[in-house]
Parts: sequence; C-alpha cells; structure tokens
Amino acid sequence: MSADVICKAYQATEDGFLSLVTKQWPMKPQIAAVGSCCLVGVICNGTLYVANLGDSRAVLGRAVKATGEVLAIQLSAEHNVCIESVRREMQSLHPDDSQIVVLKHNVWRVKGLIQISRSIGDVYLKKAEFNREPLYPKFRLREPFRKPILSADPSISMHELQPHDQFVIFASDGLWEHLSNQEAVNIVQNHPRSGSAKRLVKTALQEAAKKREMRYSDLKKIDRGVRRHFHDDITVIVVFLDSNLMSRASSARALIYPLEGAELTSLRIY
Repeated sequence: MSADVICKAYQATEDGFLSLVTKQWPMKPQIAAVGSCCLVGVICNGTLYVANLGDSRAVLGRAVKATGEVLAIQLSAEHNVCIESVRREMQSLHPDDSQIVVLKHNVWRVKGLIQISRSIGDVYLKKAEFNREPLYPKFRLREPFRKPILSADPSISMHELQPHDQFVIFASDGLWEHLSNQEAVNIVQNHPRSGSAKRLVKTALQEAAKKREMRYSDLKKIDRGVRRHFHDDITVIVVFLDSNLMSRASSARALIYPLEGAELTSLRIY
C-alpha cells in the first residue's frame, strides 16, 4: 500500500468512467455531465491513508487524556472553489482564463458551472469533445478549451494511528454543511457504537430544518425530489479504531486492519 497505489486506483476509476461515457455518448450524451466526489480511507500496517477528490471530508476523533475530551482533526483536503486557496490554485493553473472561477448567485463556481475543482467524471469539463451538442446548453461552454478544466488527481495524506485515536468520520459535504468537525466528533463520542452515523445524519437534518425555520418532522415529509432545495445528499461512515489491534500491528509489523466496527448511513435526495 502506498500513495502511488491509491493514485493509480483513482486513475483507473477515472479511465473506466471515461470509457463508459465514450460508449454511451451517442445514446445518452448527458452522461458527460455526470460526476462524483470520491473519498477513500485505507488502513494498512497501522497507517491510515486518506485520499480525496471534491468536498467530502474525513475527520479523526482523538482522545485527550488530560481533559477527557475528544479532539477533532481533519485529515482530508477539500477541492471546493468557495475556499480561497482552491480558487488561487485554479487561477494559477489557468492564468489565461479570467473566467476560470466565477461568482454566481453569491456562490463561487468553476466556469460558473460547478463548485468542485476535482472529481471522478464530469468529462464535459475535462475533454473538449464532450462539451458540445447534444449536451444540454447549460453545460456547454461558449469557447473551446485546450486542457482539462477539472482534475481527477486526489489529495492524499498519511496518518500513523496512535492508541488515543478513537474513530474516523467519513462524510459527504451534506453533513459538513450543517455540522462543524468538533460537533460531529462530540456526537460520535457521546453515542459510541449506538447508531452514531444515523445520529449524525439526523442532527444535520435537524439543523437544515432549523435554518429553514421549519420542524424536522415537516422536512422529513417533503418529497425527496423537492428536498434537494432544502439540503444536500448526506452519506456518513463511522469507523471505530481498536488500539489493542494497532499495538499488535506495530509490534508484529503484520497486515492488520485495526477496525472494531463501522457504521454506514446514507440519505440520497434526487
């Protein structure tokens, strides 16, 4: 396992989707505008590798013995042009394009279309041959581009797991839109292994309802096709770490996955 191996896996996924788009283009040209964020966590020999494309996020919960608190540590880098450093990165990569990032309806977007700068898919902003008719006009750029606008290169970090590392939350931006890193970690710490992922989703939905000045029960009644206007999709995975297994992995240098349990909850709204 290495960062290079993970990069190759991402590229293979990107190439596979590009092949699918190429085959489907004559019958389903709108597939060229389909894309996804991609957050990956791999634990090998006591090291946690976190790779990310887009604006999903991985957050570690680390116990502080002196206070009994659990500290939230963000492990992933995000690629959303609402972040100033990401805007600067895009501008440096495309110095000849003054419209590479545009403020539209008070939201920064790449070419006025999409918020993320890296993804799997979205080939209409990576391959000029797919940015044309019969793709819907709202996706087509007025001028052709010579090099990819979006990237499929993940940001990768490596973290040597310690006995006081308790769990990792992997979640899409639908969660982080409503909860801070520390708020999410506190929820998991206060309700370990008892539906933590579901609690995170429910709390985020309660916050979304509050921002709309409505009740949570009323938000739940809204049809999913309409709820897209109230909150984004939310996917959460909580992985609990076992310090005993990590200790044995460190001493034996064996391939041990130090996971005591994991929970997954996903809410999709189309």
